[in-house]
Amino acid sequence: MTAHPRTDSAEPDELLAIALAIALEAGELASARRAEGVEVAASKSSVEDIVTAADRETEALIRARLREQRPDDGFFGEESGAEQGTSGLTWVVDPIDGTVNFLYGFPQYAVSIAVVAGDPDPATWTALAGVVLNPASGEIYTATAGGGAYLGEQRLSVAAPVELSQALVGTGFSYRAAVRLEQAAVIAGLIGEVRDIRRMGSAALDLCAVASGRLNAYYERLLNPWDQAAGALIATEAGAVVTGLRGAPPTSEFLLAGEPSVAAQLESALLRNGA
Repeated sequence: MTAHPRTDSAEPDELLAIALAIALEAGELASARRAEGVEVAASKSSVEDIVTAADRETEALIRARLREQRPDDGFFGEESGAEQGTSGLTWVVDPIDGTVNFLYGFPQYAVSIAVVAGDPDPATWTALAGVVLNPASGEIYTATAGGGAYLGEQRLSVAAPVELSQALVGTGFSYRAAVRLEQAAVIAGLIGEVRDIRRMGSAALDLCAVASGRLNAYYERLLNPWDQAAGALIATEAGAVVTGLRGAPPTSEFLLAGEPSVAAQLESALLRNGA
């Protein structure tokens, strides 16, 4: 990733501490709202692409806490958009990654908070610190640039190299039906080349699953910046390669993460199958 000048003197560990404290508070709020019962507040790109009042309320809490502690930083959130800062840093936030899981009570959703140097574009930013919290399980993934990735206090490392035929691969699908059909066609070819495929519904947690060795690799099309900001840093710091196709950087168009040799095998298989 390209280095960006910073006008701010905060160290990654300090930024991580802020992100972690806010994520824990946000996770408590999301859990409370889940327990009270969840209703769809609106649809976005399609009727399946939903937002709940809890998404909006949780993001508002995160944004308010960051404004109190880091008023000069920028903000880029799923629900409330972007706000330019003057420090050279931007907080990239998904208040509830896995909103459909959250709606149905499926315990696989996350609060994702990252701070990056540069523009809110994964192809150009430099991620400095990130937190992914699953409020349902209590698992907390963290990372700082150059400081490693952790699940709680346990340092993470990707799973050992395997042949693609022995790889457990994660993915996700678009909210748009036409795109899902294209993705399903790729899956139809890929399924015979891997151990199995998982679709769990939270990109942030999928990236953390690569970091912890629960998945050998993960790929997805059309991820938003907030879906991947913290998780990609956590996976990278655990030893994964996080990339696009054909040597491109990871972008909102395509992201692939995995132990380097597994990721290379998976990329070849994806290209063979029309990704």
